[in-house]
Amino acid sequence: MNSISPNLNIMIKASEKASKALIRDFGEIEKLQVSVKGPADFVSNADTKAEKIIIEELMKAKKNYSIISEENGSVVNKDNENVWIIDPIDGTSNFLHGVPHFAISIALRSNNEIISGLIYDPIKDEMFHAEKGNGAFFNNQRIKVSKKKEIDACLFATGGKNIVLDNLTMRKTGSAALDMAYVAAGRFDGFFQNNLNIWDIAAGIVLVKEAGGIVNNIDLLKKDNITVKASSVEINEKMLEKLNNF
Repeated sequence: MNSISPNLNIMIKASEKASKALIRDFGEIEKLQVSVKGPADFVSNADTKAEKIIIEELMKAKKNYSIISEENGSVVNKDNENVWIIDPIDGTSNFLHGVPHFAISIALRSNNEIISGLIYDPIKDEMFHAEKGNGAFFNNQRIKVSKKKEIDACLFATGGKNIVLDNLTMRKTGSAALDMAYVAAGRFDGFFQNNLNIWDIAAGIVLVKEAGGIVNNIDLLKKDNITVKASSVEINEKMLEKLNNF
């Protein structure tokens, strides 16, 4: 088993605790699909509840760290050089419709660099995590990006609206965090998307890099309207050529 830092251990415990509530709530979604009100308010509550659990667990251990989260926004504490970046449900629309493809995403930004990242799919019990200089892991097994060299053999992930690229084989999964985790694990060969928020992709940045991949330069102080292009080293130049006008 790989050696993990105290900070990553905190992130793992927080995600596992929040996941129990999310799994219970996800089990209620199917019933809500047929109700007049629908599940939207319920999902919003599930999002908020999971985020509260994560923040409470992180703050118990590191009470001075600052926070950026989807629901709460920014909370500046005494230590504003170390910032937790949290998305309690990345893939909310999937969750809302009873599609079992969503994840908890937690990252730690230190001195404007993502040094730790965790993406946890509670339904499949798949945990991806990475720390700067220590590699990337899937359920405690080391992972690496794809080694494919021919772009025609590659599978890419994307999201958002109005993306039409006939010359690439693409999938839209509805979770940017899991898309990046899958690039790190070699399941996807690359990922690209516009108009993302920092909590969607912060953990994925360190995962892809530590798995041997490449991520475009991103201003980590930005919170929204972020463009991400991530892939294996082998395919990066070819992917960028195809995305010339992206």
